[in-house]
Amino acid sequence: MSMTLAIVGRPNVGKSTLFNRLVGKRLALVDDQPGVTRDLREGAARLADLKFTVIDTAGLEEATDNSLQGRMRRLTERAVDMADVCLFMIDARTGVTPTDEVFADILRKRADHVLLAANKAEGAAADAGMIEAYSLGLGEPIRLSAEHGEGLNDLYAQLQPLADMFAEQAEDDAPEVDVAVDEDDEDYVPVPTNAKPLQVAVVGRPNAGKSTLINQIVGEDRLLTGPEAGITRDAISLRTTWGETPMRIFDTAGMRKKAKVQEKLEKLSVGDGLRAVKFAEVVVVLLDAAIPFEQQDLRIADLAEREGRAVVVAVNKWDIEYDKQAKLRDLKESFERLLPQLRGAPLITVSAKTGRGLDRLHDAILRAYDVWNRRVSTAQLNRWLTGMLEAHPPPAPQGKRIKLRYMTQAKTRPPGFVVMCSHPDKVPESYNRYLVNGLRLDFDMPGTPIRLYMRGQNAANPYKGRKKAPPSKLRKHTDGRRS
Repeated sequence: MSMTLAIVGRPNVGKSTLFNRLVGKRLALVDDQPGVTRDLREGAARLADLKFTVIDTAGLEEATDNSLQGRMRRLTERAVDMADVCLFMIDARTGVTPTDEVFADILRKRADHVLLAANKAEGAAADAGMIEAYSLGLGEPIRLSAEHGEGLNDLYAQLQPLADMFAEQAEDDAPEVDVAVDEDDEDYVPVPTNAKPLQVAVVGRPNAGKSTLINQIVGEDRLLTGPEAGITRDAISLRTTWGETPMRIFDTAGMRKKAKVQEKLEKLSVGDGLRAVKFAEVVVVLLDAAIPFEQQDLRIADLAEREGRAVVVAVNKWDIEYDKQAKLRDLKESFERLLPQLRGAPLITVSAKTGRGLDRLHDAILRAYDVWNRRVSTAQLNRWLTGMLEAHPPPAPQGKRIKLRYMTQAKTRPPGFVVMCSHPDKVPESYNRYLVNGLRLDFDMPGTPIRLYMRGQNAANPYKGRKKAPPSKLRKHTDGRRS
């Protein structure tokens, strides 16, 4: 997960000019009049060998009402909350204004990492403003000229240790995936500990009840909830112990269809939710019982499967469902039909409001985690493969018989299997599916992503290309037969 830098400050201090320089393109509109930027703009920035995400924000105004300026200020404050680092810009030629002092005070309270930059600092006219900048109490100001590209080395020097820190933190938080199988340790399943808790992401469309569900799990109102869709803006992780299992739970912003995602902030939020899936071991896809399995729900579940994460599907708002039996039957039928790649994944009905069904959800998460770590011995796999070949031999495309010779498990998290065979490129996708479905059924691996790789035999035929010896040279056996 790359570091995120939000550029904040009064209108017309040069935030968009610096944004354009960092991303290397003129993405943000720049003009001498203040207030040109009204919403958030995100870009992929590069500074020497540093790569990070930069956010250009609207100029901070003192308005707090529902006017355009007030709404722009709220948008910028949310960007401050989402960003890893805030770069607070002032105009070195104007010096520190009372508005700068107000916002410096807000940033000290809201942001963990604030860098101070005095822009338009080329020439002696900016010297007084540079000295004044120290009075804001945000450390040594970086002397910048975004217009002329001056001072970027100093910005790099301050960002580099922070980028290293966030990269290290991301490495610690990232789950181990595609773990090589140790044949001597067949039954080993890692147990979540306080140092390495089980990482669970709760994802779904807006207003499905994700934050309410997590508040219920944690046992207190840690996350803002309400009837409005889209309250949660960024991925928040909470540490808790749920039923004696240490967990880190990620609450994510609701993910809507791309066409409906118009607000710049929501685009950032969805990206943050997708990153949370990558940092999870088990993904809980939360559906709304009233409108389950909409296109976006299917995309989210498919994303989790493609990322190779264990998946649990939970249907929320079950307390207000009238005909529960008929609804459950329809849900199971839709699940089998629409998400065949997750066949057998747990489908749990819950009520985030009342807490009903949370015990079953907890058990389903642990079971999905256990299956995600499942190991099968090579001897078992090869006995199983023989039976599968007898029941349904592979096809012979263009008259070439495909021989499946040997099978072994190469990885866990998710389970990954390798089949050594002739003509691996000719094995049809339908036969791969036949084997994967058989593995799910016979080795009790419902719902988890399974990776199956077909590989050709490495050993080439040593006699290929040799000329045959003439009959007179053939060695005779003792019984008179020729070899």
